[in-house]
Order: sequence, then C-alpha cells, then structure tokens
Amino acid sequence: MTTTLVTQNALADALMAEDSAEETGWLDPLDRITCPAHRRWIHQCCHSDLHVSRITGHRWCRPCGRALEVAVDEVDRTVALHCPTCDRGARTRADAQLVAACEASLTASNTAATNASR
Repeated sequence: MTTTLVTQNALADALMAEDSAEETGWLDPLDRITCPAHRRWIHQCCHSDLHVSRITGHRWCRPCGRALEVAVDEVDRTVALHCPTCDRGARTRADAQLVAACEASLTASNTAATNASR
C-alpha cells in the first residue's frame, strides 16, 4: 500500500469518526480536526472564507471588521492568526480554539504520514 493511500485512509477514517461524533453530540463542530465541507484536515483549508465566522469570532477581527489571515507551518507544526489591518494576533477563545484544532490536525496528519512510511 502506498504512503498516499494510507494517509488518505487515515483522513477518511478521521472524517467518518468526527462526522459520527458530531452527529451524536459527542463532538463540538468547532473542535473538529477535519473539515466536513472540504473533506480535508482542518489545517489544510482553514484559510478558506468558509471558516470565517463573525458570530463566533473564528478568524474574525471585530475591531477591524475583517477576516484574520492564517499562517500554517507544516514543518514546525505551528499556526498563527494575524489581522493585516491592525496587526492583532490570536487573542480570543475562538482564535485559540481554531489554533488548537489546526495544531491537532497537523499532528494527526503527520502521524498518519509517519505510520504510512514504516
């Protein structure tokens, strides 16, 4: 089995598990490490406008009224949010929740890739 197929299977398994956990009320949709809309690891698509929420404050700068930019470093496994207008970084609970989900997503995808290469 190729590395790509194994990592794709790991993503598919994670999506299915999170879909089920969310539907049964065991998982908050904002704590997912996979994206049900894009069918990807959350760190791979969190930059999409679909992941901006003025209501919850996810990827949103309330003082400037604009979306925060996301920088994902897959080598260092870090995630940073930044407002290009006021230079604000991650400060809110919603920001911390997104960063935590992305960092967990980075770890899960890296683990799947490492296990696939064995």
